[in-house]
Amino acid sequence: MKVLITPRGFANNGMKFIKEMEKKGLEVNYNDTGLSYSAEHFLNLAKNSDAIIVGVDTIDRKVIDSCPKLKVICKFGVGTDNIDVEYAKEKGIFVGRTVGSNSNSVAEHVMSYIYCDSKNLFNSIKEVKNHQWNKYTGREIDKKTLGIIGFGAIGKHLAKQATGVGMNVLVHDVFDISNEEQSEYNVQQENLENILKKSDYISLHLPLTKSTEDLISKKELNMMKENSCLINAARGGIVNENDLYEALTKGEIRSAFFDVFSTEPPASDNKLLALNNFFLTPHTGARTTEADIRTCGMSAQIIMDKLNKF
Repeated sequence: MKVLITPRGFANNGMKFIKEMEKKGLEVNYNDTGLSYSAEHFLNLAKNSDAIIVGVDTIDRKVIDSCPKLKVICKFGVGTDNIDVEYAKEKGIFVGRTVGSNSNSVAEHVMSYIYCDSKNLFNSIKEVKNHQWNKYTGREIDKKTLGIIGFGAIGKHLAKQATGVGMNVLVHDVFDISNEEQSEYNVQQENLENILKKSDYISLHLPLTKSTEDLISKKELNMMKENSCLINAARGGIVNENDLYEALTKGEIRSAFFDVFSTEPPASDNKLLALNNFFLTPHTGARTTEADIRTCGMSAQIIMDKLNKF
């Protein structure tokens, strides 16, 4: 049976897992180009595959219908918004995820944003390189309040790290968070409105669904403190970017640090990129060597376990 692997992380950190799959008799085609596949090239490679480990490539109805042998899809990560999961299930295709494999890496990425914001690190470094010597006054994060919206694996890692440096942590999720769990992570459950109003930093950790699209728009931004920072290391589309631009330019919130965007990469003339209080990294929160190794191992195991049943 044939396995297609599109994430570039496998070529760097997953070769031993590819060899394990090959020992099981699987024919593995992995991306060693250092580049993302075009949609056309991806479809051409996918059409004869029994299983696909997929990163950012889109697996929609067209792709699924073009892959008559496809039995298993595994997301190289957690978010499945690039996969038509319901249609795959209708076709009897198993869709797996590597839950928890990169949670710590994303949480550390968010903490780096918090430090960067509190100490004005990005602007300070940039200005010194341009031969300027402006001494900004920052703020300590000790005793500041972090609101985490979405208390899954990443949210839990983030809570541990934030409480460890003295932050107060409020959490919100669509599911009730038990008293035992709140005690374990030293957090307090709040509704969305209270988190928006009380937090100095707000970090989003939600999937992109119909119910979460534009979850943070003008109304929610208006609830936030003027000196607050909005962090999105989840999915583009959860925050209304036009409303965010207005809030940042009017000083309704202090800053925003994003690792995701509605269109990746954004257009070079995107108005948010011109702001000195909006910061965007190229969807790299989960990209660490350690996370890649864990994700490679988990996704390879899912493929081997599921294909073994056919």
